[in-house]
Amino acid sequence: MGKVLDKVMEFQNKYQSTIAWRIKKHAQVVDDYLNPDEEVLYAFCAQKNEKFTELFNTFVIALTNKRILLGHKRLIWGSFLYSITPDLYNDMEIFRGLNWGKITIDTVKEKVILSNVSKNALDEIETVISEFMMKAKKEYKKDN
Repeated sequence: MGKVLDKVMEFQNKYQSTIAWRIKKHAQVVDDYLNPDEEVLYAFCAQKNEKFTELFNTFVIALTNKRILLGHKRLIWGSFLYSITPDLYNDMEIFRGLNWGKITIDTVKEKVILSNVSKNALDEIETVISEFMMKAKKEYKKDN
């Protein structure tokens, strides 16, 4: 198994109500784009869309020691990869619904909306991403 898949499966086993499909394929996309000096700190899966009723846009999201990567393998051919570096990160919004939650990551260029995440996982995801970004932004400002 790949580095990302191990972390995503750990997340999925802990928060089974998160809706996700083809996790292995999506995790492989992220694994393929990891740089040699990158370490996967945390990974989870979610639907990359605004509405809870759209269930077929599963992405694997990995937090590395350098950035956040979002990977999606298309059904027939091709894939998508999004990269959010600390200098592009603005803030994050969490919405907790009855069964699932939604995470909105605001960047300089766009808002990345991740839905159908187990509501029990939201605190953990928010903590991991926020702590990493606050630390990384401080280091980024020191370097520049």
